[in-house]
Amino acid sequence: MKSNVLLCQNFCLSVLVMVIFAGETALSAEAELEEVVSSGSRSERLLSDQSGNLALVTKEELDLIKLTHFSELAVRVPGVNFSRNNGQEYLASIRSPIFTGAGACGAFLMAQDGIALRSAGFCNVNELFEAFTEQAQRIEITKGPGSALYGANALHGMINVITPPANTDGGGLSIEGGAYDFIRFNISQGVTDGKHGLRAMASVTHDGGYRDQSGFDQQKINLRHDYRGDVWTISSNLSLTNLDQETAGFITGLDAFKDREIAKGNPNPEAFRKAKSLRYWSRFSTEIATGIRWQFTPYVRALDMAFLMHFLPGQPLEENSQTSIGIQNGLYFNEGSDLEVIAGFDAEYTRGSLKQTQVKPTQGSLFLRTTIPSGKQYDYDVDSIMLAAFMQADWAISPKLHLLAGARLEYMRYDYTNNMISGRTDENGIACGFGGCRYSRPQSREDNFTAFSPKIGLLYKYYDNHDIYLNLSKSFRAPQATELYRLQRAQQVADLSNVSLKSIELGFRGQQDIFSYNISFYAMKKDNYIFRDSSFFNVDNGKSDHIGADVMVKVDLGAHLSVRSNVSFARHRYTFDFISGGVNLNGNDIDTAPRHFGSMQVAWKPTDKIKAELEWVHMGAYYLDPENLNKYAGHDYLNLRMEFQVTDKSNIFLRLTNLTDAKYAERADWTRFTNERYFPGKPRALYMGVNVQY
Repeated sequence: MKSNVLLCQNFCLSVLVMVIFAGETALSAEAELEEVVSSGSRSERLLSDQSGNLALVTKEELDLIKLTHFSELAVRVPGVNFSRNNGQEYLASIRSPIFTGAGACGAFLMAQDGIALRSAGFCNVNELFEAFTEQAQRIEITKGPGSALYGANALHGMINVITPPANTDGGGLSIEGGAYDFIRFNISQGVTDGKHGLRAMASVTHDGGYRDQSGFDQQKINLRHDYRGDVWTISSNLSLTNLDQETAGFITGLDAFKDREIAKGNPNPEAFRKAKSLRYWSRFSTEIATGIRWQFTPYVRALDMAFLMHFLPGQPLEENSQTSIGIQNGLYFNEGSDLEVIAGFDAEYTRGSLKQTQVKPTQGSLFLRTTIPSGKQYDYDVDSIMLAAFMQADWAISPKLHLLAGARLEYMRYDYTNNMISGRTDENGIACGFGGCRYSRPQSREDNFTAFSPKIGLLYKYYDNHDIYLNLSKSFRAPQATELYRLQRAQQVADLSNVSLKSIELGFRGQQDIFSYNISFYAMKKDNYIFRDSSFFNVDNGKSDHIGADVMVKVDLGAHLSVRSNVSFARHRYTFDFISGGVNLNGNDIDTAPRHFGSMQVAWKPTDKIKAELEWVHMGAYYLDPENLNKYAGHDYLNLRMEFQVTDKSNIFLRLTNLTDAKYAERADWTRFTNERYFPGKPRALYMGVNVQY
């Protein structure tokens, strides 16, 4: 650990010295800080005007990556670590550990066009697979608490996928194929006529899967209409997705991922996930008085998912759905002036349901067979209402100094209806032996939560295109419906409260000649985080602290060669007394929380028609259990990407992932029932395709 800290200190000090003593030559016109973002204000602003560490992945970079899973993009952003499970599934980390189990869901706000993919309180840990990342205009990643414009679930960060506007004619077509029967077809077509624009996009993917019986089929459609009138500006978007996936589970045994035959196997060939979604929004904007713009966005969602919980005894089937309507509403005062103010309110109503049914008898010990009867185990509906008011101001105190301050007050109400017999019985009310059945159903009830989240930031432009920023913020996460009403053992009421996170962040960013950088240091303290204790109760007295540094540096080594690297150093620790396995966790590293990880990209463009990138991905070691007794050693692998311009409107591309055929684990874990278990990384794989613009 000491060597890692010294490495971080020496590297960061070297960068700071280069920044402070940088010369006064002209800056590149392609500076990333001049890119447009919208996550901080729900309205397009320059990235250079944002006080905070908001990372931007541009369309140019997305076109090069051609990601098949979000983890392929995450490795390029410091502080972001997505653990790929199988197929389109993942577990996320943004300045945090990889969260698992109770409390894992809802730590991040996943959004498309500024609207959460799921309703507040009804998160899903895999929800980002429903975003249209395949043809996104850009992807914005907020690291740490979100702005006052976003509330529940923007706890550790936010990912906002922005779809392309319908403001240009023409379109594009791409077809690609590769290892393990992978094939993907993307098409986009736009037409404009005066004040109107219409764009249709579709993506169809088939993946046969590296592991046995582990492929998926996925389809996405997006329709966008934009209207630019003299009085009103109106944009509307309809998105439809469908996923049909065969899922592979963990392989078990120490270093099992190093055996190719074991890694290709699937201990759970019966597992599957089926998910459908519909999302629609319309954004209206008009100037209602001099210096006052009104923007409001009504939206609807309809989501449905079924998956086999192969990781639980008895392998029950979960079926969940939610239908929601909502509105984002804001008044924008004095845009473009020295004092800009945004004030408004959000409202959302959701009707959600969950059913868990086990068809086959439970296998295993007498205890498991007795306490987990087959049949229906949960069946409930939850109606929720979310109401929020917010205000955010950006004050240019001087040409060099900006103050950004905001606050949000949010109210969340759940109305839960149990459609079964309450308590720890089977579906017919018959008690189980050994003290009662595993699954416990609370009586119908109502729960209410209110939270206040302030944020204040300073942005100082101490030199042309060089900034220092300081942020103080507090974010929250309301207990999710499954944590409140999907109980176990003797627990009849989950007396949970809001999870809160306090954060301080100091950052430096800028660009000078051939050199650009973004360095941030942060410290966060989390209270009331939810976990499952030794009695299998959902409790909220967990505490943790998080301290780290995110570093991104890019150097242009001439007209044809550039190097970009990012590295994250962090320590995520339990800070409360809790005995697990005979060990007090206080002071231990949180499991699945590497202290360092990162990547490096070397981009080479020898001619105008050839582009290549060699990428090195590094994952540091991390503990597999809260007791810090078992560890994964980490891994490194290489990716190669190339593009060849054939004509002005067509190119051929290829990707060679895991170039050296390294044996590694996408995710490593440990339980007392299985010991070490892994999701193995994919061997070397080649993908090729063609793009055509028209």
